[in-house]
Amino acid sequence: MSVTLPHISVVTPCFNMVRFLERTIQSVQAQRYPALEHVLIDGASTDGTLAIVEQYRKHFAQIVSSPDGGMYDAINKGFALTRGEIMAWLNADDEWFPGTLRTVGAIFAAHPEVEWISTALPAAIDEDGATIKVNRINGFSRQGFLRGENFAAAGWTTTGYIQQESTFWRRSLWERAGGHLDASLKSAGDFELWARFFAHAELYAVDVPLGCYRRHAAQKTSVAFSQYLDEARSVFAKSGGTPPSEIMARIRIATRMCAPRRIPRWITRLRLYELRPWITYDWGRQAWTIERR
Repeated sequence: MSVTLPHISVVTPCFNMVRFLERTIQSVQAQRYPALEHVLIDGASTDGTLAIVEQYRKHFAQIVSSPDGGMYDAINKGFALTRGEIMAWLNADDEWFPGTLRTVGAIFAAHPEVEWISTALPAAIDEDGATIKVNRINGFSRQGFLRGENFAAAGWTTTGYIQQESTFWRRSLWERAGGHLDASLKSAGDFELWARFFAHAELYAVDVPLGCYRRHAAQKTSVAFSQYLDEARSVFAKSGGTPPSEIMARIRIATRMCAPRRIPRWITRLRLYELRPWITYDWGRQAWTIERR
């Protein structure tokens, strides 16, 4: 039985990324997704980036090159030009795994109740594109987010961050959550958007890798990591987040990693464990299925 895949809109913000942009564009092209709208918003690059863009012009739905107010302002401008049901952005130095958009499209097509997804296996690549790290996250929940589980490097034990390169959502959720990224932020705009999304919908963890975060010396989180932490701490507090007790954080994480199929009631009563939504591939049914674990 054939499935009609949803239209996906992707925005790539870019400024002086001549070294990596071509690989990013090629990773999107290689998806061969039948209903893709790729918009590039360039902040008036001066390093040769636009020459690369010109080589791939026919692959973009729209290209804009002009000064902007920073990355999140550029992404807002890009999304305002799109019309797809499913949305995401991919920075000009990051990549997707082969087939990522087919996976994403199939999940959203099969499960209209799912409003946003992210990988449970965030991956990192080096400057040459080699995979150097894959982490494991034991699901997502609003309660966990507000306990600081997804606030990496905050000074307490976490399960792992929500990888922006691997996060996709429905336009209806984007609009209910305000329809914009906070352009006053410089580094933690994704974290702030996740906080708003959690107020409206569950985040489903997908059991396969989707995107790759490229580690290199010039990336924003490397050169301004203290700024990211300051912004994320402010967002966390404004969203009602509470820094966890180190002991409780370790107990909750250990419980999730070692949890049996049937969770004893006393564990749930002590709020040490809550069932979380997952999307996994069922070999027998040959379909993406939802479970809670």
